[in-house]
Amino acid sequence: MAIKFKDYYKTLGVSRTASQEEIQRAYRKLARKYHPDVNKASNAEEKFKEINEAYEVLKDPDKRSKYDQLGPDWQGGQDFRPPPGWDFQYDFGHGRGPEQGGFQWSGGTGFSDFFEALFGGQGFRGAGGRGARKGPVWSQAGSDQEATIRISLEDAFHGATKSIALQVQTVTPEGQLSIQSKNYDVKIPPGILPGQKIRLGGQGGEGIGGGPRGDLYLKVEIEPHPVYRLEGRNLFMDLPVAPWEAVLGVEARLPTLSGAVTVKVPPGTQNGRKLRLRARGMPNSRGAPGDLYAVIHIMVPTKPSARERELFEELRKTSRFNPRSGEEG
Repeated sequence: MAIKFKDYYKTLGVSRTASQEEIQRAYRKLARKYHPDVNKASNAEEKFKEINEAYEVLKDPDKRSKYDQLGPDWQGGQDFRPPPGWDFQYDFGHGRGPEQGGFQWSGGTGFSDFFEALFGGQGFRGAGGRGARKGPVWSQAGSDQEATIRISLEDAFHGATKSIALQVQTVTPEGQLSIQSKNYDVKIPPGILPGQKIRLGGQGGEGIGGGPRGDLYLKVEIEPHPVYRLEGRNLFMDLPVAPWEAVLGVEARLPTLSGAVTVKVPPGTQNGRKLRLRARGMPNSRGAPGDLYAVIHIMVPTKPSARERELFEELRKTSRFNPRSGEEG
């Protein structure tokens, strides 16, 4: 027999955002109206059971939170089919009688099949008592959640442990949603890149029916750096050189994230040329690291001294190099 979805909010006549006080007030009003000792209508007892079942779920912040995770798209009376990822458990419990080989949904708790499928008789205090046979229990892992973590390029290169605070939603004992700050110590692996995610197991959404919590994924963003530019696993930086250094060549001391190195600028180096330093880029735990590229930027003095101006004038008179024609005499 198919399980029918129960709209507990509709049963009590309240909205999904109703406060605990509103839920309690609606329950008391309906319970008085449909109590079998007061209402002699043929459907009063059944209606009274439905009201009590709805209140059993919505009065309890934990049960209400689990019920709300099913989403608002379900309509009362629809066949309830657990969504993908739900685990089915059949708990026979203790004290089984002659029906022990059969399949029983209600479990003798007095609640509906739908309630049993979600909560497995949790919170029941009526007929059956301890040792009553339980019905099948549906459990679902909590949803995975995602947030963003911004780190420096140095932390991404070397790895680090960062303390962060995130805003998370919780349900108060009164059934109200509350925003609270939660602190995490996050281990940053060396060589992580923008867009990659760090998984914090069991820190996501709460499971349903005893299912495990989901995971929290932190999407990495790397802050802009004043010296280095990151492209894939390769790093790029500018290497300023003087005009005579570009012509004659020079050895320049270059800072890198893994320590200073000396790079040779060959004679005749043009502006924009890239000098490659192998394996000086971002580390890679699963393969080859990236490279570091020093991009040549030829700089000229903006306020030359009298002697420098004299030498440049002499060079202009004696040199037959014309950069616009591409010819050298």
